[in-house]
Amino acid sequence: MLRDCLRALRFDIVSIFPGIFESPFGDSIIKRACEKGLLDIRIHDLRDYTLNKHRKVDDTPFGGGVGMVMNVEPIDRALKALKKEVPNARTILLSPSGSTFNQKKAVALSFQESLILICGRYEGVDERVRLHFVDEEISIGDYILTGGEIPAMVLVEAVSRLIPGVLGDSESITEESFSEGMLEYPQYTRPREYKGHKVPDVLVSGDPKKIREWQKNEALKKTLSIRPDLIEKTKRSN
Repeated sequence: MLRDCLRALRFDIVSIFPGIFESPFGDSIIKRACEKGLLDIRIHDLRDYTLNKHRKVDDTPFGGGVGMVMNVEPIDRALKALKKEVPNARTILLSPSGSTFNQKKAVALSFQESLILICGRYEGVDERVRLHFVDEEISIGDYILTGGEIPAMVLVEAVSRLIPGVLGDSESITEESFSEGMLEYPQYTRPREYKGHKVPDVLVSGDPKKIREWQKNEALKKTLSIRPDLIEKTKRSN
């Protein structure tokens, strides 16, 4: 099931480096979706919500340790200001310690009215943000990035393509990798033969039933070969 796109899905992204988002969101599918009124993406500079003259958003951690920790106060002020405009927004902190983002989560978020994304930086964010000021914490994988800006882009991209009209063809959404718990089947295009490597005959047979059967079998083989863990997850969920 897809979201009924009667109004734009709004993203409010809070970052100390707002300029990072200009190019990724100013081109291609995301740009066109915004122009069509399907998406409403707003970038906010966290430093605008500070009260100190140096617009400082971090400090040394209590108990010692290397690096700096992002303050809770400007994040709280930013969330309060945004919630006045979008009171029903779901607030998400992007950080390495969050639950792992996946297609199931992308689908769930695509039904939200609006999303507020907080981009972490430095050695992390004051723990009180996670405990008291956001609805959930999300990570895009078990590795460390410099900040939450790239994860925010990943989340926006994954969620946005589920909005009706963004991709233009709803069939392409349901047939993509992970939509049925498996990787997508192999794809081919012209030429039919290249340096001795041929396109499987079934794909040019014109027989829809055989083609679909081949696609299902190849998707299963590909998943078992590359991501067998997906098969196990599907079994456990059934």
